[in-house]
Amino acid sequence: MNHPIIPIKVQEIDHGTPVSRLGADAEPVTLTIDGFKVTVPKGTSLMRAAVDAGIQVPKLCATDSLEPFGSCRLCLVEIDGRRGTPASCTTPAEAGMNVRTQSPTLQKLRKGVMELYISDHPLDCLTCAANGDCELQDMAGVVGLRNVRYGVGETAVAGITGRHHLHLAHAKDESNPYFTYDPSKCIVCNRCVRACEEVQGTFALTISGRGFESRVSPGMDEPFMQSECVSCGACVQACPTATLTEKSVIELGQPEHSVVTTCAYCGVGCSFKAEMKGSQVVRMTPWKDGKANEGHSCIKGRFAWGYATHKDRLTKPMVRDKITDPWREVSWDEALAHAAGEFRRIQGTYGRDSVGGITSSRCTNEETYLVQKLIRAAFGTNNVDTCARVCHSPTGYGLGQTFGTSAGTQTFKSVEHTDVVMVIGANPSEGHPVFASRLKKRLRQGARLIVVDPRRIDLVDAPHIHADLHLQLRPGTNVAVITALAHVVVTEGLVDEPYVAERCDPKSFQQWRDFVSKPENAPEAMAEVCGVPADALRAAARLYARKGNSAIYYGLGVTEHAQGSTMVIGIANLAMACGMVGREGVGVNPLRGQNNVQGSCDMGSFPHELPGYRHISDSTVRAQFDAAWGVTLNPEPGLRIPNMLDAALDGSFKALYVQGEDPAQSDPDTQHVAAALSAMECVVVQDIFLNETAKYAHVFLPGSSFLEKDGTFTNAERRISRVRQVMPPLAGKADWEVTQAFANALGYPMHYTHPSEIMAEIAALTPSFAGVSFEKIERLGSVQWPCNETTDEAGTAIMHVGSFVRGKGRFLPTQYVATDEKVTRRFPLILTTGRVLSQYNVGAQTRRTENSRWHEEDRLEIHPHDAEERGLQDGDWVGIASRAGETVLRADVTERVQPGVVYTTFHFPESGANVITTDSSDWATNCPEYKVTAVQVSKVTQPSAWQRDHARFSHTQEGLLAQARTDQPEAAR
Repeated sequence: MNHPIIPIKVQEIDHGTPVSRLGADAEPVTLTIDGFKVTVPKGTSLMRAAVDAGIQVPKLCATDSLEPFGSCRLCLVEIDGRRGTPASCTTPAEAGMNVRTQSPTLQKLRKGVMELYISDHPLDCLTCAANGDCELQDMAGVVGLRNVRYGVGETAVAGITGRHHLHLAHAKDESNPYFTYDPSKCIVCNRCVRACEEVQGTFALTISGRGFESRVSPGMDEPFMQSECVSCGACVQACPTATLTEKSVIELGQPEHSVVTTCAYCGVGCSFKAEMKGSQVVRMTPWKDGKANEGHSCIKGRFAWGYATHKDRLTKPMVRDKITDPWREVSWDEALAHAAGEFRRIQGTYGRDSVGGITSSRCTNEETYLVQKLIRAAFGTNNVDTCARVCHSPTGYGLGQTFGTSAGTQTFKSVEHTDVVMVIGANPSEGHPVFASRLKKRLRQGARLIVVDPRRIDLVDAPHIHADLHLQLRPGTNVAVITALAHVVVTEGLVDEPYVAERCDPKSFQQWRDFVSKPENAPEAMAEVCGVPADALRAAARLYARKGNSAIYYGLGVTEHAQGSTMVIGIANLAMACGMVGREGVGVNPLRGQNNVQGSCDMGSFPHELPGYRHISDSTVRAQFDAAWGVTLNPEPGLRIPNMLDAALDGSFKALYVQGEDPAQSDPDTQHVAAALSAMECVVVQDIFLNETAKYAHVFLPGSSFLEKDGTFTNAERRISRVRQVMPPLAGKADWEVTQAFANALGYPMHYTHPSEIMAEIAALTPSFAGVSFEKIERLGSVQWPCNETTDEAGTAIMHVGSFVRGKGRFLPTQYVATDEKVTRRFPLILTTGRVLSQYNVGAQTRRTENSRWHEEDRLEIHPHDAEERGLQDGDWVGIASRAGETVLRADVTERVQPGVVYTTFHFPESGANVITTDSSDWATNCPEYKVTAVQVSKVTQPSAWQRDHARFSHTQEGLLAQARTDQPEAAR
């Protein structure tokens, strides 16, 4: 059942300037503003102090997300004992001040300033897209402006007309698909330029010209789409007029209510206001009280939400007997009865463990919990897994072994206290852009940076940022690098001995110390292996281990290796040895790829773990779930995703339930995955589109987008935030309702009426979630697990303070073992993979938005030396072959990659990036080795055989879908 959406307009207070740099603990000062006593921290601006007292000071160039600028001259105040009328935004409050924000003199000055602004501004307010949301319009009303002595535009006053910029309306820039730039309405307040610099850190905007000719310019007077603008929306958010306006607002008008929810893209977990007209989204604006993003956003969260109502959305359940048959649209009851009947038949024929399921990292915690409960309790098997298997499963294993828990240690805000940042195998500017903006701001303030990556990522050399060290290692040699760094720390006396003695297990530390001290682990020895000069390795170790706060942030370039778990352990070892865990500004921080991949792991999606990372073999834990669920759980771990696929080809695994994932595109060795899916007798896919996996399905259950969901997501900092429904599910059921109905059809009763009841069950059974509830999240905004009676009410911001979750931190040796995936004469290059800013994961969402204007195909990056050897030019079609398969992409000749290394993304199914990747995987978790594939590259003139077969297969499947829609009577559609 869907609870009603209560339409309200969520209001935000703009304090005009940021909080005092001295912080909330700064010395308090008391002053008088308009007769009222006000006490604020020292360093607070008079404008902010006035707002704290409930007094609004007129302003145009000031906003509390930007440093004070003092250019608009509207926020003038009078201060007893001081001459003139200083700007309140740039004047700090001092004890004993007596300030007036209103007087005849101030009124006259402000009205005069507004006259000048309005004399050079189009007066099309009634038809302007910003009507009702225009600060210039508001301020004209606030100062009481009733006429303009200088005329407006070409309108003469006393026979005189002044110069103006109204002719610039003809120069309107509509090149960006999401917003327009109308220079005729610009008041040159600089807010957009400052937002691009201070908040985003791209420095794509500037003020060109001088004096009266000054105007905002993207790049060197370029259109927005040709500039360095990354379309984060910060400039649009900052603009006080209609100069920068969302095209959706121009088309639909101003929203009439808003709902705060959480973004459904990466693991940063940004909070947004979904601004609505009825059930239609007008725009998504970043919620400045969101603790993960604090009012910032990226192109995906800010603008790429149109996929939710795309024409490709499937909203009817469908069934078919074979994947060569046309789909038949059926009722929910028929689809669920058919799926349940097939699963019962298959288990009756092949055994209970012949079926399984995959949970989603895009769905809510409540939905994911329900799916793993369905599989364990209704299917009666532990054959459950999640997409974390192919991304961050080594994080769970490595951090669990060393620290005792499977998650990052810090908040994103913690980076503001970091002195040295080490980024390993991650590209935050592309994959986690809002965190990247925080990081860049800290680097501009003086923090040092070490980048460990085979590619020259953006952070190596960005505007006003330059990495102190770029350790450009060979792919597959991460463990050699981390062990060499540890060697330097141990042999040069850089270990934080008191920390280790107090916090860590002495026996394991001594064994580790002895191991890393060996000459074969020295930088001089490892340099031959990893390709990083020994002096650079030594410099990096010394920089990281020096006194102060050092933090490590890592991504899939760490985990998606044959030694992914070993590398995570190595990172944890290094952090413990240097005393860099357990306080603000330090820590080990995995940058999670999907919006709820952390939550999907927390909810018990691995075959060996129940919710809260408790092993299925623990009889005490299992007894709690047996009692709560009314079943007897199997104590043996089930199959992982790779095992399910292998078992399908062996003939022992016959049915799969997949919610919100697409292994046919995202998992390695695509041809192997396709063969396994084809071998199954019943594949049930629950999704919003006919994705690649759904083309092999026998039952399709329409899912709901994040705009239709009610529940929670957990981001990479363990922050649990509300996802609030802003429109009814287009298919009539929310995802949790579909799973519940499936369980009931199987004969296992579930009777929840709201996701809050599911969270209550999670809290009752999971100690780290014991204090989590919808009521608490509504009240506090978000909470971070662990959240229970032993933590603060809002949970745990910083992990392992005072002691590690496991008690004493555990060190483990990290012996470097070369990957089996080696270059040969036949395959002389190494392929590694990653993401781009505008696309997301398999692209099912972003490809159905205007984001494809930035990245419309997957390309292969190749170094000029390797390209020249093969006679390749930029843009040529090239074949990429590995021992697993072959595909064809366009070449992007660039020095971002080193010689011997090529790179591509996997956002487009037709590119076949995972046709090339192999079955090589992490020794502990089976996480695929996406980052190391031996390949050969050559010039070609036609698509690969796989691409031709895929195109034919996809065309057939789309035809079978279209036939189902055509055959369905109009009344039923």
